[in-house]
Amino acid sequence: MQVKNDAVRKPSAAVAAMQDDWQLVAALMGGTKAMRHAGQGYLPKWPAEDKDSYAARLATATLFPAYQRTVEVLSAKPFSKPITVDKAVPAELQALFENIDLQGRNLDVFAADVAAEAMAYGMAGILVDVPVAEGVRTRADEKQRGIRPYFVQIHPGNILGWKAQIDGGEWKLIQLRLLEQCLEEDGEFGEKLVEQVKVYTPGTWQAWRKRQSADGEEWFVHQEGATTYPGIPFVPVYGKRTGFMTSTPPMLELAHANIEHWQSKSDQQSILHVARVPLLFGRQLGQTAIVVGAGSLVSSDAADSDLRYVEHSGAAIEAGRKSLLDLEDRMRQIGAELLVIKPGNVTEAQTLADNEPGMCALQRITQHLENAIDQALAVAAEWIGITHAGNISLFSDFGAATLAEAHAELLFNMEAGGSLTLETLLNELKRRGILSPDVDVPKEIAKAAALPKPTKSELIT
Repeated sequence: MQVKNDAVRKPSAAVAAMQDDWQLVAALMGGTKAMRHAGQGYLPKWPAEDKDSYAARLATATLFPAYQRTVEVLSAKPFSKPITVDKAVPAELQALFENIDLQGRNLDVFAADVAAEAMAYGMAGILVDVPVAEGVRTRADEKQRGIRPYFVQIHPGNILGWKAQIDGGEWKLIQLRLLEQCLEEDGEFGEKLVEQVKVYTPGTWQAWRKRQSADGEEWFVHQEGATTYPGIPFVPVYGKRTGFMTSTPPMLELAHANIEHWQSKSDQQSILHVARVPLLFGRQLGQTAIVVGAGSLVSSDAADSDLRYVEHSGAAIEAGRKSLLDLEDRMRQIGAELLVIKPGNVTEAQTLADNEPGMCALQRITQHLENAIDQALAVAAEWIGITHAGNISLFSDFGAATLAEAHAELLFNMEAGGSLTLETLLNELKRRGILSPDVDVPKEIAKAAALPKPTKSELIT
């Protein structure tokens, strides 16, 4: 069966180059279920391992969610305080903020979700769109019908390709292809997902779908229209920018270390299973009937007969445990490095004043997001006929002077978010020399629990 015009659905070379990283991140962000579903992609079979043994090993493997937790903790930092809206932002634009995506998310929640996606995948997107309505051709028509722009969060995996050119000294999109899943009615009670490709050009859009024809399958223009916005209303958000519309996950090495942990942990689980089941070894027992269980006895008249359990020494188990702990520590360090201010400035105030030298990686990502939201607001403002959109600001006072400080901050945040127990937190601080080696962790926890808790009013004051 031939497919005609299928080029509209194929990812470009630039997108294809980023897809391997996106696939890796998607599996880690999906947790144990997604990792198991990936199968041999991230948990290879051992040499000579049969199908059933591998299936059992895969079914019992569990993911240590280091990548997912680090993304959640770091991407939440710019939203430790609400978004600051400049006074110059027009009231008409601010009126959109409480339901910025027409799905109930306000601007803070929407921006936080975009930040997490950019942090995880290295890229995300904001599409500024308006509802499709018959007979609407001008801004006046949109205003009369109550049609207003809204934001759409674009997952990087839905970007198929683009064309761009330099205009006015900067790169601008002249074509963009996005993959969409449309939910449509299927009979009286059913629903179905229909795949389509949305193709944007300045001032126009087309929706392509696949259908059956006499010659097989073909892609065709299902719907098309014009917009009152002259350009392509899409703004990229970068985690670690490598070029226009291209990027890489800022914590890619953490992702690979998490895969290494997934594989090593599977090995550890397997050796634990073997070690916990001792083997019964018998020598020179002749025709003696062997019954194993409580209340049973095996006897033999042979002088050199022997019957005993053979158990694992445990040396390999301890080596594996230490290896996993080392990996977990390395993964935390990779995450903490994004908070460390680069050499050049002494204080946070100096860093922000200079604007460029001395920033930590997370502050740079925050700047990318801040600029992207400003651009998206400018698009929305132009769409509804406002000449000036104003600006927003994100909280960015979270740089750490040293890796040890960043490490401690990350650990505190993980404990506060429920990703670490208090005991693990204190042990990690003790191991890093932040707490004295003489501190008895169980006793400290017991003493803290016995202290009187402050009232709500005391906490407020």
